[in-house]
Amino acid sequence: MEVLIVEDDDAMASALVAAVVSAGHKATRVARGADALLVHRRFEVILLDLGLPDLDGLDVLRKLRQVTSCPILILTARDDERSVVLGLRSGADDYLVKPVKLVELLARIEAVTRRTGRSGGVQHHSIVLGDLDVDLDRRVAAVGSRVLPLTPTEFQLLALLVRNAGSVVTREQILDALWGDAFLASSRSLDVHLTGLRAKLQLPGFIINVRGVGYRVEGNPA
Repeated sequence: MEVLIVEDDDAMASALVAAVVSAGHKATRVARGADALLVHRRFEVILLDLGLPDLDGLDVLRKLRQVTSCPILILTARDDERSVVLGLRSGADDYLVKPVKLVELLARIEAVTRRTGRSGGVQHHSIVLGDLDVDLDRRVAAVGSRVLPLTPTEFQLLALLVRNAGSVVTREQILDALWGDAFLASSRSLDVHLTGLRAKLQLPGFIINVRGVGYRVEGNPA
């Protein structure tokens, strides 16, 4: 894969480049948010620091999300709750706090690319539940004529739930499918994405909380 590393710290950037290359990927590093906005098109994954010298990383994230659906992982020293929530709600697929173990970073990269890529085998091209239409090929969801402005992770979460309509999907299953593990650190990401998904669906009672187990959507696919 072609990985874009947006990091202004030279030592950190060198370590990230070395880790990405060691895993068999290609890595390009830029130090400024403006540069990332210029060159992002040819990359399949973006690692984004928030503390950039020219632009705030969250602003860069929002601008990138307007033009690309490629996986974006935030890698930053900001560990406060507000930054985490803002990052995930602004479209990040994952949020890692420095210092991060490079082996964990590589695992997260693999997880987000696996869940945002096309899976093999036979599957429904579109799933319809009442007024909700989830087009798995185009990665677009709509309620009636209203197209939902979902982030890539919100779409993956919705697709997982509707594929299993009528059955409970456990939190562990969701974390494993979307983040590649069931680490507690990812559960906060799940809660934020689930809240965002519900707000955009505007379908009260559609995603049901099964206390202590997971979530279920009602109905059978058409």
